[in-house]
Amino acid sequence: MANLTLMALGSSAPEILLSVIETVGSLGGCPGELGPSTIVGSAAFNLLVISGVSIYAVNEANDVNEDRDESMPKGIKKIKDMGVFSITASFSVCAYIWLFLVLYDQEVKVWEAWLTLFFFFLLLGLSFGADRMNSGGEDDSEEDESLVIN
Repeated sequence: MANLTLMALGSSAPEILLSVIETVGSLGGCPGELGPSTIVGSAAFNLLVISGVSIYAVNEANDVNEDRDESMPKGIKKIKDMGVFSITASFSVCAYIWLFLVLYDQEVKVWEAWLTLFFFFLLLGLSFGADRMNSGGEDDSEEDESLVIN
């Protein structure tokens, strides 16, 4: 949940602030192209470049994790929770399609804005549910108890 909320907000804060400043500055007038361009550009960079560099960085020489899955050869990483990964990947593709549909007529209607906000909370809910289902509903209180000092 932190990756989908706090980390995303923190890494996209400059683009969001630029969009808000531009939108507030041009209220009642013709909106600029800075907002959608910076957000789409940042999202594309995060999705493609950062993912690519992360994949490239994994090799046999730096795979020194003792807790790794021994059935996998060294230098190969495995996604354990495909449920959350599949949901976020699907929502990423759908977000680009939705952005195209919303901006196609050069106008964002109020219902489109509210529906976009709803999609974010739907993503959070589905991801949380998939994460809980993958963990088998295990309670995280065991980890918390180990941190308590008597």
